[in-house]
Amino acid sequence: MSAALLPLASFGGAIEFILEPQTSNVTGGKKVGGFEQAMELALKQLEVTALALAVALVIALPLGLYLGHRGKGEGVVIGFGNAGRALPELALIALVAALIGIGLVPVTLALAVLGIPPILTNAYVGVRQVDPAAVDAARGMGMSEMAIIRKVELPLAIATVMGGVRSATIAIVATATIAPLAGVVTLGDFIINASIYGEDGRLAGAILVALLALSLEGLLALLQRRLTSDGLKVKTA
Repeated sequence: MSAALLPLASFGGAIEFILEPQTSNVTGGKKVGGFEQAMELALKQLEVTALALAVALVIALPLGLYLGHRGKGEGVVIGFGNAGRALPELALIALVAALIGIGLVPVTLALAVLGIPPILTNAYVGVRQVDPAAVDAARGMGMSEMAIIRKVELPLAIATVMGGVRSATIAIVATATIAPLAGVVTLGDFIINASIYGEDGRLAGAILVALLALSLEGLLALLQRRLTSDGLKVKTA
């Protein structure tokens, strides 16, 4: 086979690995891969991602909105955001595993830490960019501060806020690939344990992770569009 056709052959082998179980010499002839196992691991990766994102949202979104509304803590928010992006994912998961053990909960907490910085930063920046006149008008109508955040600032900042959520989601789902090192078997098992699954399995794992990330990005983009008011859609069109 010519060198030019090797990538196509590898891709074809990876697709075959996803669709049909393959015999592995390492497992004593036991078949690995196939659609059933691929979907099982994809669902586990999706579960871990959803849990970590939920934890990150519960912590970062209210805090970012509140600090942005108050106009305080900019240095802390930006500094924490920059520090969070610099965290080595593998070292973070290893640290959490060392402190509280391995399993779904430690992995979820470690991944949530990666999702907090972009959500916190974007929520803060989004609220700070809201026109002060709109906030003053809301206060003049007698709205409470919490009502202003919920009904005025958050709807106007939704595009920026959702940008942070989308960034956090991609970071979490990509990093969940190394979760098998902490006892949670995700699609990363195909990639990490190439001695069992072979090079076709490794490439299959990478393809599935990429497809999962693209699917989540697309769904969140649709959600962002749905949450954005018609007036803002016209303004940004």
